[in-house]
Amino acid sequence: MPFVTIGGITLHHRHIKATGNACPIIFINSLGTDFRIWDEIVSALNGEMPLLVYDKRGHGLSDIGDIRSIDDHVDDLSALIDYFGLGKVVLCGLSVGGMIAQGLYARRPEMVEGLILCDTAHKIGTTDSWNTRIATVESKGIQAVADGVLKVWFTPAFHAARLAELDGYWNMMTRQALAGYIGTCAAVRDADFTDSARHIAVPTLCVAGDQDGSTPPDLVRSLAALIPGARFEIIRDAGHIPCVEQPEALTALIRSFIASLAPGAETHG
Repeated sequence: MPFVTIGGITLHHRHIKATGNACPIIFINSLGTDFRIWDEIVSALNGEMPLLVYDKRGHGLSDIGDIRSIDDHVDDLSALIDYFGLGKVVLCGLSVGGMIAQGLYARRPEMVEGLILCDTAHKIGTTDSWNTRIATVESKGIQAVADGVLKVWFTPAFHAARLAELDGYWNMMTRQALAGYIGTCAAVRDADFTDSARHIAVPTLCVAGDQDGSTPPDLVRSLAALIPGARFEIIRDAGHIPCVEQPEALTALIRSFIASLAPGAETHG
């Protein structure tokens, strides 16, 4: 398994090289998940462009580290880009991953060729809602909130028909490091990219599952409205994690977006 230690933090990652001049894509996972949520997307795109997935600190097999703010996650992403010498990249972030992508752009805009912001926003939740979740998890564990979270992660159809996968994703969430989960909850609580979103000047695609109960389509649409020229797309029959529930639809959007970045192509951003 590939691991790299940067700045005292060991990060679990998978780096897939590709021939040609396609811009690398970095996938950034959501709260309570690891990079396996991108498996079907990565499998579909393998060979078309360089790909990098990684477990953000406090999740999966990466170190927990010290999570004081979203900047700590941005530090790790920035360091990974430098470590692999990727040059300009496309960032594809889901939920908190989308906030990390926005944070990286705000810090190092010259490194970003484009942004794919999935089921995310400039500001997610309220201080009270995050504090309530943090208090529950601190006293009762992640399993105390897991059933409620999975209801917004996946549609009723997924819950009815894909029971083994549902169990698997419940296991994924509840087995995350408690300190990593709580620290990232607090980081999302305190993050606000409303101002910086208005200054994004690269092609941007904002995507929402039509049945996302965590970052509903209207919230994602409001992010797109802040970003000059951003494109907004809804994925049908999907909740908060379209890369698991509707990977073919998300892959098609990613391919279309990447094609629009090619020299001479008609862009959407």
